[in-house]
Amino acid sequence: MDFFTGPDTRAAQAAFEVCTEFAEPWLRNHSLRAYSWAVAYGASAGITGYDDELLYVAALMHDLALTPFFDSHRIAFEEAGGQLAKVLAAGAGWDTARRERLNEVIVLHMRDDVPPEHDVEAHLLQIAVSADVSGRRLELFTPEFTEEVLGRYPRLGFAEKFLAQARDQATRKPDCAAAELMRSGWPDRVLTNKLD
Repeated sequence: MDFFTGPDTRAAQAAFEVCTEFAEPWLRNHSLRAYSWAVAYGASAGITGYDDELLYVAALMHDLALTPFFDSHRIAFEEAGGQLAKVLAAGAGWDTARRERLNEVIVLHMRDDVPPEHDVEAHLLQIAVSADVSGRRLELFTPEFTEEVLGRYPRLGFAEKFLAQARDQATRKPDCAAAELMRSGWPDRVLTNKLD
């Protein structure tokens, strides 16, 4: 199974192009790693029946509202990112219900743990993003696979740059999920993530 190549669809191609154009390389690579971690975890955990296109588009779009182009000064980045993803999906011809699902997956990746039976795509994205950002559940992945992911999509100073973005979000939006994380031990986990 290929854990690195997303589906060959109009929406997936658009998400890749938008992410590549607007995200700095360290953030683009995080998004691509997120998809790889998610698919690999799904395979190892025997999770099937998820929507691969939805997962890929969510992974590529989930942090784009951290960029200056799409940052919102009023709402949390995951909510702004979910709305941005809906616009992209509308352009790709997705119906309203599918666009709402995309938004939901992106928003839920910043919430409390989502069990796979509640929302399989959000669960996969949460596992992936947590592993990549803070090292949570990295033991789910073999050292060989981890090395391959990092070889394809280097971190490029990810921890410090991502924390700077989270701090900025927390300062401007003190009630958002990023602010809650900044008040916890999460920043230390990000900086001590063994991926860096």
